[in-house]
Amino acid sequence: MECVGEGWCRRARRRRDVKEGRLVSPKHVIPLNLPNALTLLRILAVPVVVVALLSEVDNGDVIAAAVFALAAATDGLDGYIARRRNQVTNFGKLMDPLADKLLVVAALISLVDLNRLAAWIAMVIIARELAVTGLRTLAADHGVIVDASWLGKVKTTLQIAAIFALIAYDPAPTWVDLLVYAALAMTIISGADYFLSLRRTLAEAATARAAADPQATELPAQPPSV
Repeated sequence: MECVGEGWCRRARRRRDVKEGRLVSPKHVIPLNLPNALTLLRILAVPVVVVALLSEVDNGDVIAAAVFALAAATDGLDGYIARRRNQVTNFGKLMDPLADKLLVVAALISLVDLNRLAAWIAMVIIARELAVTGLRTLAADHGVIVDASWLGKVKTTLQIAAIFALIAYDPAPTWVDLLVYAALAMTIISGADYFLSLRRTLAEAATARAAADPQATELPAQPPSV
C-alpha cells in the first residue's frame, strides 16, 4: 500500500515500529503520571529559585523562599504517591534524586554568591552529595541497593531547613547559623554512615556469591617449579 504524503508515511512507519517493538514510544520513556510531574516541577523550580535570588526583582527573597519551600515539599511526596498508586518508573527512580540534588546545589551556590553562606560549607555538602551519588551508581552496577537510613532523612530535613532559613533571613540570626552547622555535621555523619553501610553490604554480597559458587573464588593452580 502506497503512502499519500511523506509526513503521513513517516508517522505510519513510526507507529508500526512502536507497535512491533523496534522503537520505544516517548510515553514509555517518560510516563505522564502525577509522581513524574511533581519531579519535573521540582526541576523547573531550580532556575526560578536562582533567578529570584540573584536578580534584583522586587521581593526576590520571598519568591525564592516560597518556590524553594514548595519544591522541597514535593520531595518524598512523589515517591509516596508512586508507591501508593503503583506508578514507580525508571524515569522516577533516576530523576527524583537528581532533582533533589539540583535544587540543593543550585540554592547553595546562589547563597555563596550572595555571601550568605561560607564557600567551604557549600563545597563540603556538594562533595558529599556527589560522592554518595557515585557510590550509589557503583553499588547498582554490582546489583546492590543500600536503603536510605534515618541519618540520611535527618540530613535532608536539616539541609532544606537551613537553606530555607538562609534565603528567608538576611542577615541570618544566630539560630540560623547553628542550623547550618547542624546540617553540615549531619551531612558528614550520614555520608560516613552510607560509606560504611555500602562497604558492609558489598562484603556480604561477595561472601554470599562465594558461598554459592566456591570454585569462582579458588585461586588458579601454580605451575610446578622447574
